[in-house]
Amino acid sequence: MPDTAAPPFAQQITWVYTYDLLNTARFYTELMGLEMVLDQGSCRVFRTSATSFIGVCQRPDRDVEPKGVILTVLTPDLDAWHAKLTAAGADVVGPPTHSAAYQARAFVCRDPEGYRIEFQWFDDPRWRLPENVPAVP
Repeated sequence: MPDTAAPPFAQQITWVYTYDLLNTARFYTELMGLEMVLDQGSCRVFRTSATSFIGVCQRPDRDVEPKGVILTVLTPDLDAWHAKLTAAGADVVGPPTHSAAYQARAFVCRDPEGYRIEFQWFDDPRWRLPENVPAVP
């Protein structure tokens, strides 16, 4: 019988587009404090955890379409993130709230192009963090 197991993934990048790469990159590095790990000129990649990244590109052949997109980062420090982003003047939509339906607490802010970034933490016991994958401070 052939092996039907899927090969593993090593990392994950979510790409979004911008009309102003410098301003958007500044948001991710200065306001969010993310490390830029790759600068390709018209595209930049920012580390959100040991194995996940947000990529931002400015390209004339791509439209900026934040509608329907949510970039979710998981952190147990929701209150600290909310305070940091609010103090920095980010477009924070509201305070952290709890969803009983999803067993999670979260809040949303928007990047300069209007992409929603959801800061979330699950209290659902079925959610398990991967072992041996350190969080990025």
